[in-house]
Amino acid sequence: MELRDSQSLSGQAGVLPTLGVGMVGYAFMGAAHSQGWRTAGRVFDLPMRPVLAAIGGRDAAAVRAAAAKHGWAAAETDWRDLVTRDDVQLVDICTPGDSHAEIAVAALEAGKHVLCEKPLANTVAEAEMMVAAAERARERGQLAMVGFNYRRVPAMAYARRLIAEGRLGTLRHVRCAYLQDWLVDPEFPLTWRLLRQHAGSGALGDLGAHIVDLAQYLAGEPLVGVSALSETFVRERPLLAGASAGLSASGSTERGAVTVDDAAVFTGRLASGALASFEVSRMASGRKNSLRLEINGELGSIAFDLERLNELFFHDHTEPAASSGFRRILVTEPEHPYLEAWWPPGHALGYEHTFAHQARDLVEAIAAGTDPTPSFADGLQVQRVLAAVEESAAKNAVYTPVQAQTQAQAQTQAQAQAPVQAQV
Repeated sequence: MELRDSQSLSGQAGVLPTLGVGMVGYAFMGAAHSQGWRTAGRVFDLPMRPVLAAIGGRDAAAVRAAAAKHGWAAAETDWRDLVTRDDVQLVDICTPGDSHAEIAVAALEAGKHVLCEKPLANTVAEAEMMVAAAERARERGQLAMVGFNYRRVPAMAYARRLIAEGRLGTLRHVRCAYLQDWLVDPEFPLTWRLLRQHAGSGALGDLGAHIVDLAQYLAGEPLVGVSALSETFVRERPLLAGASAGLSASGSTERGAVTVDDAAVFTGRLASGALASFEVSRMASGRKNSLRLEINGELGSIAFDLERLNELFFHDHTEPAASSGFRRILVTEPEHPYLEAWWPPGHALGYEHTFAHQARDLVEAIAAGTDPTPSFADGLQVQRVLAAVEESAAKNAVYTPVQAQTQAQAQTQAQAQAPVQAQV
């Protein structure tokens, strides 16, 4: 009743129109996205008020518990019922990659806006289908965005601003590493993230998608070719006993084959000729969620460590050598991206805030009718890089060009990037 009343008042002065959100998936990412949707309208002055209308999942008891815990008004056990609900205007997809394409296309065809977790899909073909559906939906006024939340770390958005302003000059090197250790134990069970049919790839798609996107976002240009190696260090694991929760699970006495990579390393070349290197692993003992990157240009450098996510290190190479060097910028000032609505300077933000920023940006784009970023076309570009990495690794590191975008896709991606560059 509250939702109906709010919608009936939306045309009155001073009352915001609502945006009914329906989310498919309720585990790790479901909880993170729920936090973002709950928080965004309470922190930022949004043009629309997000309403947590319904959450979906196959396990009836679990999805009802998630709805109660995270503040969703209703629960559905079939995603098809969720995407056709009248009180849902936006569908947020937080499921394993094998279902992204089917749900996203159905939601767009049902007249809904879509937010889809990364990576966009499990294959290039699926991602291309999603982009085509998004382009058709855009003509009807529906918008689609892929959830690369690390773009919404204020330090990363500020780094993009520095690079776009030319503070680093011509870029020379990009270095990225994303390391975790939750698979070091060979007895960790065979969850869906370790099965190609569900996850698409392993550390490459799970972690590599993030740093490929960050590299291209920060540099403002795509990767055009890669040379890669990958490895599966533990090839059999205990079958899953019961449900998994986040990155935790229990196993049975039976074992099954791991069908994705545990780690990958690859080098790449950006369109401008700058060189890039990447490392991803879920077997790096002692590293819980370590994402580090550094970009070097002719005029300066930036460096970032996710474990110190409120800090950006910047080197201005135009300063006198006697006094120059990396300096620490505490990215908590009101002038920094997203910080105008948060706490006084020096009061740090965390991982969960990136999802509130993501929700804010998408709501503002929907209200304005502008293309949100990263777009499905951006997600497709990342998928093409991941596919080239897998192809190169299968050929023992043979240099492999990244499949080129069509002219129309490149134009769509460039248009989608423009609002982000202006904003940050």
